[in-house]
Amino acid sequence: MLKIEKKQVKIISVAIAAVFMLSVVGIAVSQTGTTQAAAASNVGKVNFEDLVRAHPDFAKFAETMKAEQETAQKEFDAKAPSMANDQERQEFLMQLQQRLQMKEAELLNPIREKVMATIKEVADTRGLSVVMPAGMVIYGGQDITDDVKKKLGGK
Repeated sequence: MLKIEKKQVKIISVAIAAVFMLSVVGIAVSQTGTTQAAAASNVGKVNFEDLVRAHPDFAKFAETMKAEQETAQKEFDAKAPSMANDQERQEFLMQLQQRLQMKEAELLNPIREKVMATIKEVADTRGLSVVMPAGMVIYGGQDITDDVKKKLGGK
Protein backbone atom coordinates (compact mmCIF):
# COMPACT_ATOMS: atom_id res chain seq x y z
CA MET A 1 0.00 0.00 0.00
CA LEU A 2 2.88 2.38 0.79
CA LYS A 3 4.37 1.86 -2.69
CA ILE A 4 1.08 2.80 -4.32
CA GLU A 5 0.91 6.03 -2.32
CA LYS A 6 4.46 7.00 -3.29
CA LYS A 7 3.66 6.29 -6.93
CA GLN A 8 0.49 8.38 -6.73
CA VAL A 9 2.38 11.25 -5.10
CA LYS A 10 4.94 11.14 -7.91
CA ILE A 11 2.23 11.15 -10.58
CA ILE A 12 0.42 14.05 -8.92
CA SER A 13 3.69 15.99 -8.54
CA VAL A 14 4.56 15.49 -12.21
CA ALA A 15 1.03 16.51 -13.22
CA ILE A 16 1.21 19.69 -11.13
CA ALA A 17 4.63 20.54 -12.59
CA ALA A 18 3.30 19.97 -16.11
CA VAL A 19 0.28 22.19 -15.53
CA PHE A 20 2.54 24.89 -14.09
CA MET A 21 4.91 24.74 -17.05
CA LEU A 22 2.01 24.85 -19.53
CA SER A 23 0.61 27.86 -17.68
CA VAL A 24 3.95 29.68 -17.84
CA VAL A 25 4.28 28.90 -21.54
CA GLY A 26 0.70 30.05 -22.13
CA ILE A 27 1.31 33.34 -20.34
CA ALA A 28 4.55 33.87 -22.23
CA VAL A 29 2.87 33.20 -25.57
CA SER A 30 -0.03 35.51 -24.75
CA GLN A 31 2.30 38.29 -23.62
CA THR A 32 4.59 38.10 -26.61
CA GLY A 33 3.34 38.96 -29.99
CA THR A 34 4.80 40.78 -32.87
CA THR A 35 7.91 42.91 -32.64
CA GLN A 36 5.52 45.86 -32.59
CA ALA A 37 4.19 44.68 -29.22
CA ALA A 38 7.75 44.34 -27.91
CA ALA A 39 8.54 47.88 -29.05
CA ALA A 40 5.50 49.14 -27.18
CA SER A 41 6.62 47.39 -23.99
CA ASN A 42 5.67 49.13 -20.79
CA VAL A 43 8.76 47.78 -19.01
CA GLY A 44 11.85 49.93 -18.68
CA LYS A 45 15.34 49.15 -17.51
CA VAL A 46 18.12 51.30 -16.08
CA ASN A 47 21.67 50.94 -14.87
CA PHE A 48 20.95 52.35 -11.42
CA GLU A 49 24.52 52.43 -10.12
CA ASP A 50 25.68 54.19 -13.28
CA LEU A 51 22.96 56.81 -12.74
CA VAL A 52 24.02 57.33 -9.12
CA ARG A 53 27.66 57.79 -10.18
CA ALA A 54 26.55 60.19 -12.95
CA HIS A 55 24.56 62.38 -10.55
CA PRO A 56 26.11 65.86 -10.18
CA ASP A 57 26.35 65.47 -6.37
CA PHE A 58 28.24 62.17 -6.55
CA ALA A 59 31.68 63.80 -6.87
CA LYS A 60 31.09 65.74 -3.65
CA PHE A 61 29.91 62.52 -1.97
CA ALA A 62 33.07 60.67 -3.05
CA GLU A 63 35.30 63.52 -1.87
CA THR A 64 33.57 63.71 1.52
CA MET A 65 33.77 59.93 1.99
CA LYS A 66 37.46 59.92 1.15
CA ALA A 67 38.06 62.58 3.79
CA GLU A 68 35.95 60.62 6.32
CA GLN A 69 37.95 57.45 5.61
CA GLU A 70 41.24 59.30 6.05
CA THR A 71 40.02 60.77 9.35
CA ALA A 72 38.93 57.34 10.55
CA GLN A 73 42.29 55.84 9.57
CA LYS A 74 44.17 58.57 11.44
CA GLU A 75 41.94 58.05 14.46
CA PHE A 76 42.60 54.30 14.39
CA ASP A 77 46.35 54.77 13.92
CA ALA A 78 46.46 57.18 16.87
CA LYS A 79 44.43 55.07 19.32
CA ALA A 80 45.26 51.48 18.32
CA PRO A 81 48.80 51.35 19.78
CA SER A 82 47.52 52.29 23.24
CA MET A 83 44.82 49.61 23.26
CA ALA A 84 45.36 46.61 25.49
CA ASN A 85 44.68 43.80 23.05
CA ASP A 86 43.58 42.79 19.57
CA GLN A 87 39.95 42.40 20.62
CA GLU A 88 39.82 46.03 21.78
CA ARG A 89 41.38 47.16 18.48
CA GLN A 90 38.88 45.04 16.51
CA GLU A 91 35.95 46.56 18.41
CA PHE A 92 37.27 50.07 17.81
CA LEU A 93 37.78 49.29 14.12
CA MET A 94 34.20 47.99 13.89
CA GLN A 95 32.92 51.21 15.50
CA LEU A 96 34.82 53.26 12.95
CA GLN A 97 33.46 51.14 10.10
CA GLN A 98 29.91 51.53 11.37
CA ARG A 99 30.40 55.28 11.59
CA LEU A 100 31.64 55.31 7.99
CA GLN A 101 28.68 53.22 6.83
CA MET A 102 26.24 55.58 8.55
CA LYS A 103 27.95 58.60 6.97
CA GLU A 104 27.85 56.93 3.57
CA ALA A 105 24.13 56.23 3.89
CA GLU A 106 23.51 59.79 5.10
CA LEU A 107 25.27 61.24 2.07
CA LEU A 108 24.25 58.71 -0.57
CA ASN A 109 20.55 58.28 0.23
CA PRO A 110 19.55 61.78 -0.97
CA ILE A 111 21.35 61.13 -4.27
CA ARG A 112 19.59 57.78 -4.66
CA GLU A 113 16.23 59.40 -3.89
CA LYS A 114 16.83 62.07 -6.55
CA VAL A 115 17.79 59.38 -9.07
CA MET A 116 14.67 57.36 -8.20
CA ALA A 117 12.45 60.44 -8.61
CA THR A 118 14.03 61.18 -11.99
CA ILE A 119 13.59 57.57 -13.10
CA LYS A 120 9.91 57.85 -12.19
CA GLU A 121 9.55 61.10 -14.15
CA VAL A 122 11.14 59.61 -17.27
CA ALA A 123 9.14 56.39 -16.90
CA ASP A 124 5.88 58.34 -16.55
CA THR A 125 6.75 60.42 -19.63
CA ARG A 126 7.45 57.25 -21.60
CA GLY A 127 4.34 55.45 -20.31
CA LEU A 128 6.32 52.77 -18.51
CA SER A 129 4.60 51.02 -15.63
CA VAL A 130 7.66 49.04 -14.46
CA VAL A 131 11.35 49.92 -14.40
CA MET A 132 13.87 47.27 -13.41
CA PRO A 133 17.65 47.17 -12.95
CA ALA A 134 19.18 46.43 -16.35
CA GLY A 135 21.14 43.49 -14.94
CA MET A 136 17.90 41.70 -14.08
CA VAL A 137 16.35 42.01 -17.54
CA ILE A 138 17.31 39.16 -19.81
CA TYR A 139 15.38 40.26 -22.86
CA GLY A 140 13.42 43.31 -23.89
CA GLY A 141 12.49 46.41 -21.97
CA GLN A 142 13.24 49.99 -22.94
CA ASP A 143 16.60 51.20 -21.65
CA ILE A 144 15.99 54.67 -20.22
CA THR A 145 19.40 55.13 -18.57
CA ASP A 146 20.59 57.81 -21.00
CA ASP A 147 17.33 59.78 -20.75
CA VAL A 148 17.54 59.75 -16.96
CA LYS A 149 21.21 60.87 -17.12
CA LYS A 150 20.28 63.80 -19.34
CA LYS A 151 17.46 64.83 -17.02
CA LEU A 152 19.79 64.57 -14.01
CA GLY A 153 22.30 66.80 -15.76
CA GLY A 154 25.00 64.19 -15.20
CA LYS A 155 27.91 63.07 -17.31
